[in-house]
Amino acid sequence: MKQKIILASTSPRRQELAKQMGLEFEVVPSDYAEDMTLSLSPEDLAMTLSYGKAKSVAKDRIEGIVIGIDTFIVYRGIKIGKPHTAKKARQILKSFSGKTIQVYSGIAFIDCSTGKEIKDYEITEVTFKKLTESEITHYVISGEPLDKGGSFAIQGLGSVFIERVKGCYANVVGFPINNVYRNLKKMRVNIFEYSPWKGECD
Repeated sequence: MKQKIILASTSPRRQELAKQMGLEFEVVPSDYAEDMTLSLSPEDLAMTLSYGKAKSVAKDRIEGIVIGIDTFIVYRGIKIGKPHTAKKARQILKSFSGKTIQVYSGIAFIDCSTGKEIKDYEITEVTFKKLTESEITHYVISGEPLDKGGSFAIQGLGSVFIERVKGCYANVVGFPINNVYRNLKKMRVNIFEYSPWKGECD
């Protein structure tokens, strides 16, 4: 019998990747208040934040597997969030020029019927080409970097600036597909029972 999957995220990119792997799921926004200032290693912070998201949704349910994910960027030991302003985006992009950053995702799974929990994380290294002032200016003008963690979208215009990805590409988008698949199997979820794998797509 296929398990009910609940994604504790309203991110269109995460939903798209969840569909890509053939999952059928319900989207339930998490009301967990993230605290990026917690004094934890990037791995522990990622798992803490993703677990908080999953737990806030799971607490009101008696069945289903809740998946919580949190993704952020680390450069030279500093956690990098969204820039929100053009000035900040420009500063971040200049600092990334020709450098390698790390993308961390925490992934938490909670089985609401049994209480079983899994906490895991994924790390991907992303290397930028050397960026010219003109390239940075054009990218910032596009508006894409302003609401993106680390001031870039690897699945968007920002892809032209990426020289190399070491690790899971989907993790950089915010949904490490293989990690999710691997841990769903541990939660006794067989994704091949869902419609896309049976040729029953709409």
